Amino acid sequence: MEDRIKESLKKAEVTYDLEVSSPGRVNLIGEHTDYNDGFVLPAAIDKRIFMRFRANGSRTRCTVKSKGFDSVLVVDLSKMDRGTEGWHNYVLGVLDEIQLLTAGLRGFDCEMETDIPVGSGVSSSAALECGLAFGLNELFGLGLDRWQMIKLGQRAEHNFVGTQCGIMDQFSSVMGRKDHSMLLDCRSLDFEYIPTHMAPYVILMLNTNVKHNLSTSAYNDRKQESSSGLKIVAERHGVPNSFREITLDMVNGCREDLGELRYRRCSYVLEENQRVLEAVECLKNNDLTSLGKLLYESHRGQREKYEISCPELDFLVDFSRDWEEVLGARMVGGGFGGCTLNIVHRDAVDSFVDAASEAYKKKFSIGLSPFQTVPSEGTAIINGHG
Repeated sequence: MEDRIKESLKKAEVTYDLEVSSPGRVNLIGEHTDYNDGFVLPAAIDKRIFMRFRANGSRTRCTVKSKGFDSVLVVDLSKMDRGTEGWHNYVLGVLDEIQLLTAGLRGFDCEMETDIPVGSGVSSSAALECGLAFGLNELFGLGLDRWQMIKLGQRAEHNFVGTQCGIMDQFSSVMGRKDHSMLLDCRSLDFEYIPTHMAPYVILMLNTNVKHNLSTSAYNDRKQESSSGLKIVAERHGVPNSFREITLDMVNGCREDLGELRYRRCSYVLEENQRVLEAVECLKNNDLTSLGKLLYESHRGQREKYEISCPELDFLVDFSRDWEEVLGARMVGGGFGGCTLNIVHRDAVDSFVDAASEAYKKKFSIGLSPFQTVPSEGTAIINGHG
């Protein structure tokens, strides 16, 4: 697929100045912990968006063509209105944030094509944001560093899209390294590359091909529920207002004040943070069996405590438990649809996919879309200025 996209872009009639490749990401474990001062363990993946850029000589006129959506977004940098299609606002948000940082942005043309499955929980949106920021930074010599591009992508989602996301997706897309995942401390932004070797197992994603309407609103609800619960615990114990300053014992002691909903949210965050740290040790010790168990525990927490799963995701995770060749599985991404991540022995991938697809189709009358992936390089210039 990657070669086909590159070849397709080469055949474009317009001559472009540079080309950028920006990846999606998987998060091995640590879901909804990034906006809660927590730990995450993501990796950039080999599914990517390819973007080609050229300066068009205009002061403010920009065109962005999406081959996948077969549409063109035309933007006037002097008058930024919200877009008419979902992907427009990610582009507009990045342009708006860049203009708040620098006056160097000018008119440009961009063409993009991707093999990242949209809406599957592998963050096609962050790949788009980071690829766009990376390309424009290079094209116009804006002087932005990697962390500035990561953070402006996050702000674009907050301010233009309306999703109060954490930093993980944009960080993963920019900072990825081949054959490594990354332990990111979302409070300090310190991170460590963790060698991630799965053989003889592989990372298999099963895309449910559903995205329930709750996703964006419920994401913001979860952020509010966990933060309001944290405030109660922190005030009761006189500690700073951070999940890194409270313990599970403190949460348990405040259960009555929290109420059951906020209790579940807060205890999930602390338990998931601990699972991330344990998963890092599993990778360092090449203990994939224990890693798989942590994935199942994570999914149980997402289903029962953070309540971000859905019947389709639960079905696939439960189905995997009957296969000894599957070490673990869990839902990934914001929730209410998207993908499950499965650690599957490479010799059993075909038979597992066939069986899961048949069972899923029978249960939900929906086709399953499987794809394998590996930890890969982050956003980069692949042709042109770099």
